[in-house]
Amino acid sequence: MTRPVAVVTGCAGFVGSHLVERLLADGWRVRGVDAFTDYYPRVEKEANLAGVVMDAAFELLELDLSRDELAPLLADRPVVFHLAAQPGVRGSFGEGFAIYVRDNVLATQRLLEAACASRCGRVVWASSSSVYGDAAAFPCREHETPTAPRSPYGMTKRACEDLAGIYRVQGLDAVGLRYFTVYGPRQRPDMAIRRLCEAALARTTFPIYGEGDQIRDFTYVDDVVEATVRAARAEAPPPILNVGGSQSATLMQVIETIGELAGHEIELDRHPVQRGDVRRTGADTSLARETLGWEPQVQLRDGLAATVEWARGRTYASL
Repeated sequence: MTRPVAVVTGCAGFVGSHLVERLLADGWRVRGVDAFTDYYPRVEKEANLAGVVMDAAFELLELDLSRDELAPLLADRPVVFHLAAQPGVRGSFGEGFAIYVRDNVLATQRLLEAACASRCGRVVWASSSSVYGDAAAFPCREHETPTAPRSPYGMTKRACEDLAGIYRVQGLDAVGLRYFTVYGPRQRPDMAIRRLCEAALARTTFPIYGEGDQIRDFTYVDDVVEATVRAARAEAPPPILNVGGSQSATLMQVIETIGELAGHEIELDRHPVQRGDVRRTGADTSLARETLGWEPQVQLRDGLAATVEWARGRTYASL
């Protein structure tokens, strides 16, 4: 039986590396693409792929989607999982915005153009809850809640949704997933839950911006991967879907839980609220349940426990 072929952009990243492992386990041949940008150390990204680099069904290509030739990558009309992007809200302000335009908007446009020309079967791509900004009511619903990003990063993700809509009219089957605060093992070094785990284990301070009353819809990485795979397999999914954990909590609740799990209360270093930070996120995932048969499975405390243990293992490995 011929294995289906998938291209995964951003394959060495947090979510991308988990997705690669899942696809290989499900019997796919995976062509992984990563530019290995310097947003965080290359060695961390290579470690994310340590479990798959020797798999004969996996091929790693170092490509920059914003400038390299993409037609050969898509010549055999694979299913495309587009996760590559420049992440982070705070870095998208000021001079850094040019990087977000290149790596989010331009890279996505070029990939969609190439996928449309190659007549790829489907493109499943990562949008973000950041497109909602500070919504007037919760939970956010895909076709009811207005999008009003509060950061240049969120604006680039909203622009990518418009681009995908344009290429859908051209005949491309594209499905965008609005991920809500993904966490779990292999989080990027700049992400709050990883830094909280490291602060608790190392007994160092954690910088907190505001009072810690920001509410987030935390979504465990395995649940995100499950939704992403189902979006590729579904018969006729809608163009945009929320993917959220349906378990909102304040940052302070997460801080306290991680402290309990790590066995050490986290000392906080307080700072003013940062621009671009939203007060709350919350997803209505009924559309994903109806069209993908998907629901989040991992409870927040269980997911945080797994993340703490991953961070503990990294700490011991570095000793």
